[in-house]
Amino acid sequence: MRTTSSGSTSQQVAIVTDSTAYLPQAELERHRIRAVPLTVVLGDEALEEGTEISARSLAEALRERRAVTTSRPSPEVFAETYRAAAEAGADGIVSLHLSSEFSGTYDAALLAARDAPVPVRVVDTGVVAMALGFCALAAAGAVEAGGSLDDAVSAAEKRAEGTAAYFYVDTLDYLRRGGRIGAAQALLGSALAVKPLLELSEGSIGFREKVRTASRAIARLEEIAVERAGDGPVDLAVHHLAAPERAEQLATRLRDRVPALGELHVSEVGAVIGAHTGPGLLGVVVSSG
Repeated sequence: MRTTSSGSTSQQVAIVTDSTAYLPQAELERHRIRAVPLTVVLGDEALEEGTEISARSLAEALRERRAVTTSRPSPEVFAETYRAAAEAGADGIVSLHLSSEFSGTYDAALLAARDAPVPVRVVDTGVVAMALGFCALAAAGAVEAGGSLDDAVSAAEKRAEGTAAYFYVDTLDYLRRGGRIGAAQALLGSALAVKPLLELSEGSIGFREKVRTASRAIARLEEIAVERAGDGPVDLAVHHLAAPERAEQLATRLRDRVPALGELHVSEVGAVIGAHTGPGLLGVVVSSG
């Protein structure tokens, strides 16, 4: 994880993240977290994640093999967000973002922070999806408890260190197209009809295991999540793309098997992550504070 500072400690702290945290709207509003949208480029049309393109529309475009790419927010968008937070009364901002290995979002936030009207701490969490979402919630919780800018950053960093993310994809082709995994690895997976289990490790995507069938891969995903959760306490998130029944079934089994379960979120990933994983994605985030 990388953290940079453009100022000193502050007491009235705003939390900013990006759309790949996939926090429910109710959570964003409850904790006053601002989420800056990334962009999905569909053909020659640039669309904001979460407002201008849905996960379902993205999944359909991928099935039709339409050209799909993603793009970071501009520094100007971050600058506007930081100004708005300052005008709303914040005298410090914690800006938490997905791994810089996946996107230039961290760099864009860093550029904007240099000229922000209040001190901004920009954090490369090294994670994504609700792994990032849990970091934002931890930072917000620290602020709500009366904590400082440094306290909020520390809470986010601690949560990131205690969080693991594992996921199953039907094919490695989308990750290969987006440059998130090597062509040779993708070819190996296809040639052997392997159903890969992947994990986030040090900010990057890596192989966890290779399983022969989808059903065995999903069963193994469950086992890995239960093993990681241990005796808890932990929060969990189950993500999917165009696989709601699989996600609900997995969530139900995890509720029964994780003894000290706190929060459990079940949600479809947005278009940015979906563009790189493809329909059929099933993932589990295991997070402890």
